[in-house]
Amino acid sequence: MGAAWAVIVAAGRGERFGGPKQLAPLRGRSLFRWSLDVFLAHEEVEGVVLVAPPEALGLVPAAGGKLRAVVAGGARRQDSVANGFRAVPESASGVVLIHDGARPLLAPELISRVAAAARESGAAVPGVGLEDTVKEVAGRRVVRTADRGALVRVQTPQGFLYPVLKEALEAAARDRFYGTDEAVLVERTGRPVTVVPGDPRNIKVTTPLDLRIMEALLDD
Repeated sequence: MGAAWAVIVAAGRGERFGGPKQLAPLRGRSLFRWSLDVFLAHEEVEGVVLVAPPEALGLVPAAGGKLRAVVAGGARRQDSVANGFRAVPESASGVVLIHDGARPLLAPELISRVAAAARESGAAVPGVGLEDTVKEVAGRRVVRTADRGALVRVQTPQGFLYPVLKEALEAAARDRFYGTDEAVLVERTGRPVTVVPGDPRNIKVTTPLDLRIMEALLDD
């Protein structure tokens, strides 16, 4: 069983948050540090690459030990993922996991679950079901009500065999296609993507209110 590499994407501008949310403090640690520490401690993870804002490279830990590289982010999230992926050695065996640095409550079990499914099928994402009714709208009018039983909210980490993600990133760059996550890049190459159970606590911090929710979850 090949070991996994992780790329933590923590290079966003945080426009809805009011600044780089990944650097916001949560219980004495920067937001990105929570998931970084989980990956560093995980026995299946061989190496970690951290992608940070170019202007904040001096505010994040230097590479050393299992943290193999710290690289600057790009203009868009997908560019940051590509920068981080280039720091993963091509000789790396196993799975590459892409994780949002703004998801601090990452459970080790979720890493294992995604990595196992990616090893088996080539690509895997965690998803959680929808509780609310979902409607497609055009302007202010409802077009249709979606079948929420067939929909999931997709989280990170998303896991891929190295050649699968390499092919997807190269195809997207060649076609100048930007997706909202890495899975859609793989989907457009025609490869299947497996969905595994996600974690309701694995929330992405987007606004200051989300940070307060993190605090409440940590108290729970």
